[in-house]
Amino acid sequence: MVSSNGLATMQPLFSFGLISDVQYADIPDGRSFLGVPRYYRHSILVLRRAVKEWNTHQKHKFVINFGDIVDGFCPIDQSLGTVKKVVDEFEMFRGPVYHMIGNHCLYNLPRSKLLPLLKIQTIDGHAYYDFSPVPEYRFVVLDGYDISAIGWPQDHPKTLEALKILTEKNPNEDKNSPINLEGLERRFLMFNGAIGKEQMEWLDGVLLEATKLKQKVVVCCHLPLDPGAANEKGLLWNYDEVMNLIHRYNCVKVCLAGHYHKGGYSIDSHGIHHRVLEAALECPPGTDAFGNIDVYDDRISLVGTDRMESTDMHFNPPS
Repeated sequence: MVSSNGLATMQPLFSFGLISDVQYADIPDGRSFLGVPRYYRHSILVLRRAVKEWNTHQKHKFVINFGDIVDGFCPIDQSLGTVKKVVDEFEMFRGPVYHMIGNHCLYNLPRSKLLPLLKIQTIDGHAYYDFSPVPEYRFVVLDGYDISAIGWPQDHPKTLEALKILTEKNPNEDKNSPINLEGLERRFLMFNGAIGKEQMEWLDGVLLEATKLKQKVVVCCHLPLDPGAANEKGLLWNYDEVMNLIHRYNCVKVCLAGHYHKGGYSIDSHGIHHRVLEAALECPPGTDAFGNIDVYDDRISLVGTDRMESTDMHFNPPS
């Protein structure tokens, strides 16, 4: 395509919408443990405006929700109804919606109830999957709470493995406390989690197949995978192990995440872009945090709304 001034302009291969950490609850506004204001009732209005905007554009192939659609302070007798209410808002989008689970989702409902509501079709309660919207690209959605002390039954092997890790790595009685933990060790908190052996093997297979098909890969996870893009208290427990696997391949171009509400951006040692999304929950009334991504052959471009910063992510040329 050529513009009126004669310069070549590129049309994106496709576009999609994204939002993270809505954390809606029908309760008065509050604050995080660090004192950051949280607008529990307003966040669903941010989502509503996002869906309206995405539908108005009529160009987005799909929408991705990066987890934590309801807040942990939601009264437990309202959890099921609240999750359904937020899911219904997402369903107003005229196209597919892909969800991933976050810690606040699991505070409200066990996996057995949560995953069907989010239409995550998996075996044995796992919440990782992949999809390819166009032949050139594949999206990998990771389950960051595969090994976790929340969401699985108390006697489940995944729970027991998580508790073992926390006991070894975090000496505090309160396993959500980082007191006396140093640097990157501060990630070993109960509100984070890890990716287990089976999921790692699955990821290896997906990346191998994507490489054979010459696909570019976008990795999506509620928990951030790079210390440069988020506070260490918000990282996946075994982010280093996951990134070591990803770095064995050249197909992954971008890793997108939520969880760390402030948002962040980094480019790692292998040229992979890490973009952590600003939270809808922390938008004061009348402000927004959502966006859409235009996907090209050589880059992806996040066009943010209001509190979500826009970010152009250009890929390194193939070596």
